Amino acid sequence: MSREDEADAESRLTDEILDRVRQIARRRVEAARRFEPGKTPVKYAGRVYDEAEMVNLVRSSLEFWLTGGHWHQRFERELARWYGVPHARLVNSGSSANLLAVAALTSPRLADRRLRPGDEVLTVAAGFPTTVFPLLQHALVPVLVDVTLPGYNADPAQLEAAVTPRTRAVMLAHTLGNPFDLDAVLALCRRRGLWLVEDNCDAAGSLYRGRKTGTFGDLSTLSFYPPHHMTTGEGGAVLTSDPVLDRLVDSLRDWGRDCWCAPGVDNTCGQRFGWKLGELPEGYDHKYIFSQLGYNLKMTDLQASVGLAQLEKLDGFGAARRANWRYFHDALADLADVFWLPEPTEGSDPSWFGFVLTVRPDAPFTRDEIVQHLESRKIQTRMLFAGNLARQPVLAEIRAEAARAGGPAPFRVSGELRNADLVMSRTFWVGVYPGLSESMRSFVAEEIRSFVRSRRGPA
Repeated sequence: MSREDEADAESRLTDEILDRVRQIARRRVEAARRFEPGKTPVKYAGRVYDEAEMVNLVRSSLEFWLTGGHWHQRFERELARWYGVPHARLVNSGSSANLLAVAALTSPRLADRRLRPGDEVLTVAAGFPTTVFPLLQHALVPVLVDVTLPGYNADPAQLEAAVTPRTRAVMLAHTLGNPFDLDAVLALCRRRGLWLVEDNCDAAGSLYRGRKTGTFGDLSTLSFYPPHHMTTGEGGAVLTSDPVLDRLVDSLRDWGRDCWCAPGVDNTCGQRFGWKLGELPEGYDHKYIFSQLGYNLKMTDLQASVGLAQLEKLDGFGAARRANWRYFHDALADLADVFWLPEPTEGSDPSWFGFVLTVRPDAPFTRDEIVQHLESRKIQTRMLFAGNLARQPVLAEIRAEAARAGGPAPFRVSGELRNADLVMSRTFWVGVYPGLSESMRSFVAEEIRSFVRSRRGPA
């Protein structure tokens, strides 16, 4: 059989496989539409996909390029274009994206602007831990500030009050998709000469004064874990408009190597055997010269192929999230006496990650009671991540270890964190993701309302 005949035969087999994949995908989409109240789980989040993602995934698997190849390169380009930034680097998770963003800012290549051990970074007490953990992992000092209600983001006044001569950066997430006060934070960063790392993992498509979040920070991070606005399974990205920071992130992601060739590509620089760096002999292969303490945090082509299909749906996903959030806000508006209802930051248009409720102290029920009721009705709920992070076991342990050793505190708390404590004990959220049907969201709203009625008693 000639090469042409072999290629034609393989193409026909591929078409057969992909046609079967499309059939499977359509069956799954149809099955996902079926809903029986109280029996079918109403998820807080999850994958929303169809035949496009499955076809891309199978097509890429048949190519069997198991690391980063042409799907990876295309996804980086399209992702950067969607956000309107010059550089996007794919990684294996949003937490890895945060790790790389922090690591890049500690690079000696930034000279006097680099973050050094003991430098302070302003962040928020009520959030997801891997916004803060990379700071501790690089011997930086997180400074935990309180949140405001009902926005659940860092209090700008407390950020300002937390600044000391050791403050060198700010690292904040947009809580549940609601942008933090970027006007105030950017003004603080400009005035004090601080780096800004913008954790955009929960806020893909959110707008602040008409501009997408994820484009304001010196470095911004994304997550593609299944509950997020789009998914590649495991996955994430780092965005930047700064070519120096982009080069640092690229190197740190790829083992810390000095070479910038894509996998499977040689001699992009044209002088692969012409470098003299460090104490290596002149002409040492540039592909094996390492200039940073790096990692291996790359995304595979299999994941990137799914991401490309998801990216085409991201605007629609955001519209669905906004519509679902507005539905809950309207449906529960008359329960403001027992809940703090969420509100967007002034000047923002969030692509919401969830609909968050805080049970008021004088309500005739507790957060735990309503959560247990909803869960018993197959309605998934979630806490606002770590609650008050300062009270999590890992931070308590490292603080106690530092005290026993007579060393400096590994993190600092600014203020009393009263709202973070309130969030820890009284806050929960339900989903607004695009997989919710009208019957699902009406069921959730009615279960919340009926529970409140049962606890209020006769009018």
